[in-house]
Amino acid sequence: MTFFEFKKSVRLPVSVQEAFLWHARPGALERLSPPWDPIEVLQKTGGIEPGAKVKLKMRAPILPLPVLWQAMHTMYDPPYLFQDRQVKGPFASWKHTHVFSPITGNTCLLEDRIKCRLPGHPFSTRLAAGWLQNRLDRIFTYRHTTLLADLRSHRLHRGKSPMTILISGASGLLGTTLVPMLTTGGHRVIRLVRHKRSPGPDQLYWNPAAGRIDLSGLPPIDIVVHLSGENIGRGRWTKAKKKRIIDSRDKSTSLLAKSIAELRPRPEAFLCASAIGFYGHRGEKILTEEDTCGIDFISGVCDRWERAAAEARRAGIRTVFLRIGIALSPLGGALAKMLPIFRAGLGGPIGNGRQYMSWIGIDDVAGAIYWSMGCSDLEGPTNIVAPRPVTNAEFSTTLAKVLARPARLKVPEALIDLLYGQMGREISLSSTRALPNKLLASGYSFRHPDLLSALCHLLGRRAANLPSLEDKTKS
Repeated sequence: MTFFEFKKSVRLPVSVQEAFLWHARPGALERLSPPWDPIEVLQKTGGIEPGAKVKLKMRAPILPLPVLWQAMHTMYDPPYLFQDRQVKGPFASWKHTHVFSPITGNTCLLEDRIKCRLPGHPFSTRLAAGWLQNRLDRIFTYRHTTLLADLRSHRLHRGKSPMTILISGASGLLGTTLVPMLTTGGHRVIRLVRHKRSPGPDQLYWNPAAGRIDLSGLPPIDIVVHLSGENIGRGRWTKAKKKRIIDSRDKSTSLLAKSIAELRPRPEAFLCASAIGFYGHRGEKILTEEDTCGIDFISGVCDRWERAAAEARRAGIRTVFLRIGIALSPLGGALAKMLPIFRAGLGGPIGNGRQYMSWIGIDDVAGAIYWSMGCSDLEGPTNIVAPRPVTNAEFSTTLAKVLARPARLKVPEALIDLLYGQMGREISLSSTRALPNKLLASGYSFRHPDLLSALCHLLGRRAANLPSLEDKTKS
């Protein structure tokens, strides 16, 4: 068996106590899991203290096959060190030690140290060690970049009491990114769920279709985030599908707005998801929050969606309409659908490729929502998009570059129309060139303002013209 060691460190802009506490809170494991190589937590007992255990399903170290991994926390010396080791998994042995060293009172060094043994013939394990070195470097570059950005996001709330936040749609793509970002910051999240039988801790049953929700037993709520709604990008827009799209937004938003308006004390803010579909197909026109509603079906849906929050606004609750763009994540949404095609070398522009895509990385969606919670200046419609929208042709070229694949095949408009009908025309062929004017004016700093850096981060790739992690920590 071959012995293998890996080390990677990052300077953090917080004390050792704060850095250690971030890792000890719920959600740390989820925040540090790379989206291109995700893990599924099957069972967890305890936190990071000795004896705490976690059972994961993940990709095997060498082959792209699922494997079970069981780990147990052993060494524990807060706030300077904690360690976990493999109990059962693909390695002969594995220990991961997190070491926190103070630099100044408000900065520290985190060093991740991994020591393991690889089973197999010495020749094969030498090859595996090279592959593992590369994979771990990609993973911990992602982990450290994410940790740095999250700690900076928490600065806006530093010195304030932890918030209690009520969230709908917590199990969706946006919710599963936002919730662990909040809990690692020390905030309490209460999830609205639709399964009636035995809701878990910090879960509350509701049924928007039947108008059922009871908030009377909750502690005082500081912020309400409403993210739920029928998936508009799945299936053709039949008459029944359109009704579900409208009802899922209209009824749920009205119910929440009315219910929180009756609370005493009332929440500080109501952050309600909307979409840049509000503007509809507008060609090359640059769109800001001042622009009017479009004429497409989805434009009308977004308009009704925002109007349904009227009760909260009338009650004096600061209400923000999160007009979210194309949220990029390999775990779902538009990017997840594109990846198999582009990885096979079969990707390319849709139609003429000149339609604008107002995209945003999934971590910036969560970051912008988190920012909106603490920024009292933000109110009303707010575009949650990156500051540099691109054409579909540019998006295709950039994604292909990151994946090192060609992007020469075009998808004819007629084929989109044939396969998806109105949904395909409004989602894939519409051009919406929106800018995040209000977010930028409020002081929000994007983690990934350009498409290349966003895709590299999400897919674990590096580009020659991207700043290194060390450069970012110095800024």
